[in-house]
Amino acid sequence: MNLIPMPRHPSKTSLPRTSSDAPGSPGARTTWRRPLEFILACLGYAVGLGNVWRFPFLCYRNGGGAFLIPFFLMLMFIGLPIFYLELYIGQYTGMGPLQSFAAISPFYSGLGYCTLVIIYLVLVYYMIIVAWTLFYTVMSIIGQLGWGSCDNYYNSEHCYSGSYDKKCRESNTGSSADLTYYLRKCMTIAEICTLQGLAPADGKHCLNGTNRVPWYSNITRVLASEEYYNERVLGLGGATWARWGSLQWHLVACLFVSWVITFLCVIKGVASAGKVVYFTALFPYVMLTVLLVRGVTLPGAGAGLFFFLNPTWDTLLEARVWGDAASQVACGSLITLASYNRFENNCHFDAVFVSVANFGTSVYAGFAIFSVMGFLALSMGVSVHDVAASGPGLAFVAYPEAILQMPLPQLWAVLFFFNLFTMGIGSQFAGVECVNSAIVYRWPWFRDRYWKSTAFTCSSCFVLGLPMCFSGGVYLFTILDWNTASWAILLVGAGECIAVAWTYGSRRALADLADMGMPHPPCVRLYWTAAWKYIVPVGSMATLIFVLVDWSPPSYREYRFPLMAEALGWLVGISTLVLFPIGVLWAWRKGYKGKKLFEPTEDWQPSMPAAPSGYRP
Repeated sequence: MNLIPMPRHPSKTSLPRTSSDAPGSPGARTTWRRPLEFILACLGYAVGLGNVWRFPFLCYRNGGGAFLIPFFLMLMFIGLPIFYLELYIGQYTGMGPLQSFAAISPFYSGLGYCTLVIIYLVLVYYMIIVAWTLFYTVMSIIGQLGWGSCDNYYNSEHCYSGSYDKKCRESNTGSSADLTYYLRKCMTIAEICTLQGLAPADGKHCLNGTNRVPWYSNITRVLASEEYYNERVLGLGGATWARWGSLQWHLVACLFVSWVITFLCVIKGVASAGKVVYFTALFPYVMLTVLLVRGVTLPGAGAGLFFFLNPTWDTLLEARVWGDAASQVACGSLITLASYNRFENNCHFDAVFVSVANFGTSVYAGFAIFSVMGFLALSMGVSVHDVAASGPGLAFVAYPEAILQMPLPQLWAVLFFFNLFTMGIGSQFAGVECVNSAIVYRWPWFRDRYWKSTAFTCSSCFVLGLPMCFSGGVYLFTILDWNTASWAILLVGAGECIAVAWTYGSRRALADLADMGMPHPPCVRLYWTAAWKYIVPVGSMATLIFVLVDWSPPSYREYRFPLMAEALGWLVGISTLVLFPIGVLWAWRKGYKGKKLFEPTEDWQPSMPAAPSGYRP
């Protein structure tokens, strides 16, 4: 390949901007004290609650071990390229997403705002989950593990608890008939079969004609932990979208404390967050290891692990599987975090390392979770399939029930829920810093009062999260989760790659990376060029089509949302994208027309003087 001179900006020559000149910086723009702090911050942002409760369920639903193939491919060809692209933009320019995308081309002035809206909405509703984990942590510390009781005012007649079932079996040591807890009393399997209008078979099955069916297949049993989560924690109490219910003050308190802790962690931006990430990023791995060691030593763990890894290859032919895999690796904006890097930081290594760590953490958490699920299935006398659950059902229903069956349940409850709380808090730092950067850019007087912008971000998110602390707040939470960080973020990720690879030019981008001390050999350049120009845009659009074709209306348990709620969800999703065309119109009115609309502005400059290579591959 011939090397020919090609200036980065053919139409202009300008001096490089130092990091302290970066728009939106709080005074003299600080940097991460050590590269490790940045890696840990990215790790805390990328590795969150989804690795613990969402990934194991997606593996279960999409072919077990076979799901690891599309997940890894989506990570390599969608997640990693977007990750690296965002690190490059932030580190090269020293700016946040609002300024950097407007600088790379006025046509993309609204793209940074789209990213900001998504991040802000995620901050609001994601902290609700953190508040739930804090409530469970506090209850565990004070020893009130009430999710194992069927004697509360809100428990139904179908309430089931493993501790109650264990007492039934222990009271029946002198009889050959198996007893289990059902309808608030100890009953034999034969009696349960008779109640169903079936004939008893062998103590484990009922006869439906000539067919043997598991005795529990046609009965209703609701785990006490599920009723505790819905009625004690959420205070659902029959609330609907039209009848919102009352404010749950324990959730308000937990939400407030969660935001106060976040505020204190990021009060000085990366200067304070850089110290905290050592704990928030590394502690979850310690706890996952402890939980894994405990899980694999439990009876029934092997069945859970086999269920987790057993591949069903036919599922790879289903579009939904690939859509689920892409949704698991889609990332938000890391531009702001990278903007605090030193100019010569090796963000290529950072992107690869964090992406691989994300994959490894998901698999590692799957082992920890499903080993315990196998134990729970054995304790309940059912298959692992019948205790596997998604989302909150895994973290706040199945796992808490399993904890009660272990020796020293209070200890394991504290460790598990505090681990979830730590992972949740660590995932919020990048989002808060991104919003703060936008505030300081818009109102520069915050540069010397940075703590005030942090206070505004945290307090506004707290206020907007209050509706989700009502009895029916979980419905609004579901609507936001269903429509915010799902299909909309796929379009934003594709837009980022198009802006860099097609408008600015992938060759220029790779030259910028070489100026930062990251020259790539031809085969690596080919990979990044292909990923940014073709694979990510096409893959994101294909995934979006999969999501929309297989779209199902939002729901929570058996409750189906009214049309008005569904419309609100679509409006929320559209609101994250509407600022893009508005940005195009704004740029056009500012005089950027024709070719100028797609050219870099004077603000697109290296944040520090680059080593002039003079050549562009």
